[in-house]
Amino acid sequence: MAFHFEVLKKDTRSGARLGRISTAHGELSTPVFMPVGTQGSVKALMPETLKEMGAGIILSNTYHLYLRPGHQLIRDLGGLHRFMHWDGPILTDSGGFQVFSLGALRKITPEGVLFQSHIDGSRHFLSPELAVSIQEALGSDIMMCLDDCTSYPATHREAEDSLALTLQWAGRSRAARKHYDQALFGIVQGGMYLDLRKKAVENLTGIGFDGYALGGVSVGEPKASMMEVVAHTAPLLPCDRPRYLMGVGTPGDIVRCVGHGIDMFDCVMPTRSARNGLLFTNHEKVVIKHARYRDDPAPIDSLCDCYTCKNYSRAYLRHLFMANEILAMVLNTIHNVRHYLALMERIREAIREDRYPAFQEHFISTQCDVHNDTLA
Repeated sequence: MAFHFEVLKKDTRSGARLGRISTAHGELSTPVFMPVGTQGSVKALMPETLKEMGAGIILSNTYHLYLRPGHQLIRDLGGLHRFMHWDGPILTDSGGFQVFSLGALRKITPEGVLFQSHIDGSRHFLSPELAVSIQEALGSDIMMCLDDCTSYPATHREAEDSLALTLQWAGRSRAARKHYDQALFGIVQGGMYLDLRKKAVENLTGIGFDGYALGGVSVGEPKASMMEVVAHTAPLLPCDRPRYLMGVGTPGDIVRCVGHGIDMFDCVMPTRSARNGLLFTNHEKVVIKHARYRDDPAPIDSLCDCYTCKNYSRAYLRHLFMANEILAMVLNTIHNVRHYLALMERIREAIREDRYPAFQEHFISTQCDVHNDTLA
C-alpha cells in the first residue's frame, strides 16, 4: 500500500488538524506521538505492551542500526519489522542528528559525513545516498533525508551555509530513492532565522517530498525561540502533507505545537525520564525516589488508565527504584509512555469536537507548571 496522508478536520480557531496516515503496515491517526526505539527496541517495553497502550508507530535510529547489527543483516532477516517483531508503521531517521552529536568525531563535507563510531572508533562515511539505501534495506515506512543539523548558537552565515548543504543533500536523497512504497520526508533547517526557514520550505517543496519535518530545534535554544520558529514555519508547509517536529518534546511543547499545525512528534523524554525516576502526571511532579513516597499507597496518577497505575502503588514503585530492580524501569516506562499516548488521544478528541483552543488554554494554565514546562 502506498503512503497517503489525509486531513480529516481542521480546527476553526487554530492551526490544529486531525489527520490519517496510511502506510504498508497500517494506518495512524494524527496528531501522533512516536515512542523512540533507537536500536530496534523501545527501552523496557515489549511490542505487545506498546500496542496495548495505543502506540501506532515507533521511531528507530538509522545511525545505530547501521553500526550495530548492520542494515544488511536486518534486510537478510526479513527487514526491521520482522527483526523487532513490530508489524505497525516505523519511521527511521537519517542519522544526521546522531552524527551532529558526535562533535569532534565527525567531519562534514559536501559529499557527506566522515565519522568515527562511538562504539569502537571505526571510521565510516555516510552520504545522502547511503542514508536512503540503509533505510530502504531496513524497510521502514517513513524515511528521512540526511540533513546538516544547524548548531545553536549559529550566525546567519553559518546557518545559511548549513542549510545550503541540507538542501543539496535533500535533492540527492530524492534522486537516490528506489522504493516508492516507503515515504521520504525532507527536513527544514535554517537555525533560528525565519528567512532561512522560509527559504528551506520553498526549496524542499520544489523538490517534492511525501512529508516535511522541522529539524534543528530543541538543540539548546530558548523555548520561546523554538516556538517562534514552529509558529512561523509550520503554516508555510503544504497542507496536504504531514508535518513532523523532530525531537520535541514536553507535553506543553506538544500541545502548543499542535496548535500551530504540527502532526507528528517524537522525543526520548518519556522513556528516559522513566528510567531516571521522573514520572509524568496530571497533578504533580513525581520524582519517585523521594522519601515522601515510601509509604504512599496511591497510584502514580489516579486519572491514568495504564497497567502500572491500575496495579501498583507509589510505595512499591519507590521500593523497586531504590532497590535498582529492572521492573522499576518497566513499570515507570509503561506509565510515562501511556501518559503521552493518552495526551494525544485527548488532543485528537479536542480537535474532532472543534474545541482545541480551549483545550490548549486549559492545559497550559493548569498542567504545564507540573514539570516547569513554561516559555520562560
